[in-house]
Formats: sequence, structure tokens, C-alpha cells
Amino acid sequence: MSLRILITGANGQLGSEFKRVLDKIGIHFIVQSKKELDFTDLIKLFEIAKTFKPTHVINCTAYNLVDKAESEALNAYRVNTIGVANLSLVCREINAYLIHYSTDYIFDGKKEAPYTEEDTPNPLNEYGKSKLTGEILLKEVWREKSLIFRTSWVYGNGKQNFIYKLNQWAQSQDHLRIACDEFSVPTSTRTIVEVTLKAIDVGLTGLYHLVNSGYASIYEWAKKYFKIKGIDKFIYPAYQSDFNLPAKRPRWSVMSNDKIKKRS
Repeated sequence: MSLRILITGANGQLGSEFKRVLDKIGIHFIVQSKKELDFTDLIKLFEIAKTFKPTHVINCTAYNLVDKAESEALNAYRVNTIGVANLSLVCREINAYLIHYSTDYIFDGKKEAPYTEEDTPNPLNEYGKSKLTGEILLKEVWREKSLIFRTSWVYGNGKQNFIYKLNQWAQSQDHLRIACDEFSVPTSTRTIVEVTLKAIDVGLTGLYHLVNSGYASIYEWAKKYFKIKGIDKFIYPAYQSDFNLPAKRPRWSVMSNDKIKKRS
């Protein structure tokens, strides 16, 4: 089958990595940025889909401003829920595979072992709730040809990730305070793209946790990054509660990648 891939959220860190890789290997694709594609405009979505006729749609668009989502819940649901439902309807209409990315923030952090795909979600914040609702609607509308990958602590070329923020803090602060009691799995956009393309190749559907192996606290991640980069900056191990952030976050959102490893 000749692949024709439509990528939404083309200017984000994940969308940019897909563009780089697909350009390199010569797969035909079209990209749409958030500004170009209004997820709430179902007619516009249908027009784009029927013009390009994609075999696969990769949804890299997300509202991921976790703290702002507490006061801008409507915007979060507009993108993470309504947008995903609309994409699902369009893909069902044109019989295209839909690949969608969710988050570890659908869990509440109370488990004392890595979360599996069988664990019951219980999000603590509006961002997590909007992502979970998007998952549910996608499965209701287009389960037959859809693939949901839950990811965590995604980093790559872009500004909306911890590594970018860490570099900015290192340039402007004498010392840093980083939470030592929040654990998850740092996962690179390169890993996500590689696994996604393999999944497309074999026609994988369903729900999987797509994360790298192992886990770390944010504090450990920052320390390791500075060591690798040779950045001499003191990092003080603080607690999540010290920062008094608007959105409550799970202290433990480590996900197991055993299921996807068995399919790789």
C-alpha cells in the first residue's frame, strides 16, 4: 500500500520530527499546523481529508499547557477532546488509519508499580481529563482503524518540553530547584516516530504505552542532563508541593512499555 500521511500539529516538537524523518525516507505526506487546521471545523477537516485522501492521519496536535488548562479548560477540551472526536469521524468516513497520542497524566499516581494499559485511569487535572475523554471518544467512533499511544515527558526539538525549559533556567538562575518526588519516563520524539512508523508498517491498532525503558524523577533527569552537557549548575532537590502549581500532578506516572515491546 502506498502511504499518504496527513500530520496535524506540524510545527510542534513531535510533528517536526515526523517531517524530518518522512522527508528523509521519502514517504508522501502533508502537514497542517494548528493555525491552518481548526479541529472544531468539521467541514474544513472533511475538505482537507477528501482533497489529500490520506491513508493515515497522525495527530500531533495537543493542548498541553497543563497549568493553564485549569483556568482554560474549554480550550483544552476543544483540542484534546472535540478535535480528536472530529478527526475520528473524518477518518471513519474516508477509511483512514488514525494515530493519536495521549499522556501519562491520565493516571493519579497512586499505584506502586509501572502502569499498564489495563490499569484504570483517574486523572487529577483538567489536562489529563481532556486527554482521557479524547481517548474514549476515539475508541467509540473509530476503534477499527485507530492506534492510541500514551507517552510521557516527551522531549525533542522545540520549546514545549522540560529540556528546553531547563536550559533557559540554567542561563538565568544561579541555582535551580527541581522536584525530586515526581517520577515518570523521559521519552524522545525520535523514539516515538520510529515506533509509530513500525506500527504503521504492521497495521497495529489498539492502545499502547509508548515510552522509553526505565524511569527517573525530574531532579534525576535534570542532574543527568547537566552532567552529559557539562553544565556546572547547582540543582536543589525540592518537593512537588513547594511550587504550588495550579494543576495537581501525579507523583508517580511511570508506564510500562512491555506490551509495545512484544509487538516491536
